[in-house]
Amino acid sequence: MSINLFDLTGKTALITGGVHGLGMAMAKGLGQAGAKIVVNDLSEEALDKAVEEYKSVGIEAYGYVFDVTDEKAVIEVITKIEAEVGPIDILINNAGIIKRTPLIEMEVEDFTAVITVDLISPFIVSKNVVKGMIKRGGGKIINICSMMSELGRDSVGAYAAAKGGLKMLTKNMATEWARFNIQINGIGPGYFATSQTAPIRVDGHPFNDFIISRTPAARWGDPDDLQGAAIFLSSKASDFVNGHILYVDGGILATIGKPSNES
Repeated sequence: MSINLFDLTGKTALITGGVHGLGMAMAKGLGQAGAKIVVNDLSEEALDKAVEEYKSVGIEAYGYVFDVTDEKAVIEVITKIEAEVGPIDILINNAGIIKRTPLIEMEVEDFTAVITVDLISPFIVSKNVVKGMIKRGGGKIINICSMMSELGRDSVGAYAAAKGGLKMLTKNMATEWARFNIQINGIGPGYFATSQTAPIRVDGHPFNDFIISRTPAARWGDPDDLQGAAIFLSSKASDFVNGHILYVDGGILATIGKPSNES
């Protein structure tokens, strides 16, 4: 009997911040592979809109309001999700923020806010989801890292510090939890075409030209380009993959500079 290694039927996946953008794209991929989708946000209105969109394409979806940085709230909602929807088999730590400020001008509270959401919250959520995974004998955790887990860039020092830390947290989670048949990996997105990047994705804009010239694939990523990586790391196909960061960046990290036009 053949086995579909990428089938997620019967699985429940929690995607933090999965109400728009890249988080929603990954969640849709998991839902189309058969998983039940659970997303969170601080806004009930945003959740309702997102759940409606998931259901409109035939995905079973649920929304819960909670703050990923509040451990008490996280514990309460995880208990509620597992009672109302099902045991959490897949966790994608996607919620994040960025503050673009040069380090010399950045207030400590702003730096701390980025670290709290982008690094501490994946620890909080994972720590409390993994307890059930250990009891059940397996699970999948995906931390959404970044090219800033590897590279620096002007004005995103706090974000890069958090994402660099998240890369190492991913490796240490794998070190401690792989023995329980739990696979903990990361996805590092490159530059993607989203509503947030729309203003700078126009011909002639310096940053648009820079990204296209800097990317060997010579284009921005489509959010759906993340679905394959998310499905792979959520499925049986990745059962012996642990502590790995899968960069979905069109080849940016593979090259030192602008690709040559010469054959």
